[in-house]
Amino acid sequence: MFAVRRSAVASAAGAAALCALTACGSGDSTVAKTPEPSAPAPVSTTAAAPPTLTTTPEPGPADPCAVNLAAPAIAKAVSELPRDPRSKQPWNTEPLAGNYNECAPLSAVIVEANTNAANPSTRAVLFHLGKYIPTGVPDTFGFNAIDTTQSTGDTVALKYAGSIEGLGGVVRFRWNGNGVELIGNAPPG
Repeated sequence: MFAVRRSAVASAAGAAALCALTACGSGDSTVAKTPEPSAPAPVSTTAAAPPTLTTTPEPGPADPCAVNLAAPAIAKAVSELPRDPRSKQPWNTEPLAGNYNECAPLSAVIVEANTNAANPSTRAVLFHLGKYIPTGVPDTFGFNAIDTTQSTGDTVALKYAGSIEGLGGVVRFRWNGNGVELIGNAPPG
């Protein structure tokens, strides 16, 4: 009988210890342990857009035969030009216009004197297969645009504007296999 009582006492002591650890008490009930209801989650009135899968194509190498007015060969060539004879200033290395590309037998850029004058001098700089043509080129001062409708791979049509409104024209230059030649003037279009 002593063994049964000891077992009952041990069980009662274990239950009391368990109640003490879990904070049981005679006043506890399921209502007291149930959490208070929380406010309902706000309902979105707009549907979320489904995720889109976008892939950015890997950039390929730049096309060497595309017009590139930021090519380093342009800045190098312009920096080698003699100063503008009128203002005595060097030429601005940023072209006003052009069709420079490394693949064309003849291409050009238009640059202006690096001055704050109201009407700075302009000139064309000619290239053969992307290389500056320093000698053997007819006078290219005064041009201020390229007529792309009259230009081809071996011909560059340079526009100039006269000082009298409405006057101006186009002068075409062609790569003849050995150098640049003047092939014709056209009236303003």
